[in-house]
Amino acid sequence: MEKPLSNDPLHGKTLKVIVEKLVEYYGFDTLAELIPIRCFSHNPTVKSSLTFLRKTDWARKKVEELYVRSMPRFD
Repeated sequence: MEKPLSNDPLHGKTLKVIVEKLVEYYGFDTLAELIPIRCFSHNPTVKSSLTFLRKTDWARKKVEELYVRSMPRFD
């Protein structure tokens, strides 16, 4: 019996892929305006952002929510 497909839009997406897509689409300047956190506004890199987001649940949730809202634009 096959498992049903997940309805979760984040299913199978790593945080790294999510951040890279958002940075590619918006850039760090716009990301810092949309989600005002230091990892996007002060010397931002994908690596430093991932380090912060993996430790900070509320910030990760905001990034994931922005990703889900932005998904239609990525196609």
